[in-house]
Amino acid sequence: MTAGIFLCLGLVALGRAQNQPAAHTAPAKEKVVTSHASGTFDVKLTPQAVDGDDTGFGRMSIDKQFHGDLEGTSKGFMLASSATIVKGSGGYVAMERVTGTLKGRTGTFVLQHSGTMTRGTPQLSVTVVPDSGTGQLEGITGTLAIKIDAGKHSYEFDYTLPETP
Repeated sequence: MTAGIFLCLGLVALGRAQNQPAAHTAPAKEKVVTSHASGTFDVKLTPQAVDGDDTGFGRMSIDKQFHGDLEGTSKGFMLASSATIVKGSGGYVAMERVTGTLKGRTGTFVLQHSGTMTRGTPQLSVTVVPDSGTGQLEGITGTLAIKIDAGKHSYEFDYTLPETP
């Protein structure tokens, strides 16, 4: 019974504290601008040695050249698995550091890939790693969609950046 009274008093006190005006105000947030970039890219995947027996795992280095709204390069690594009992299923993860100019702003950022293939149906997420932006791309967030049509690679990049002064 006594524990129940203390719990109720604690909740009432918490509610009162939350209703009180803040003693200080938080600094104003930087204004961010949402943008869209698109273009093409060339990619070279180079197989790397895998430790142990052939287990259906693969490792590759990534070397890209971006064109369009993003002009630059990236380097990274991919790990993939096709160690499934159903043909057409598998998965991959990758990390790549992009260096270049995005609509006039220069710097670097890191992209994280997570992809799966379920019986031939792909699902892919490519996201900017939080707080990975440098230079004029510091503060960048976003997602990148990769499209492959007749062997040609393109990207659609939805991102936000702090507004330039």
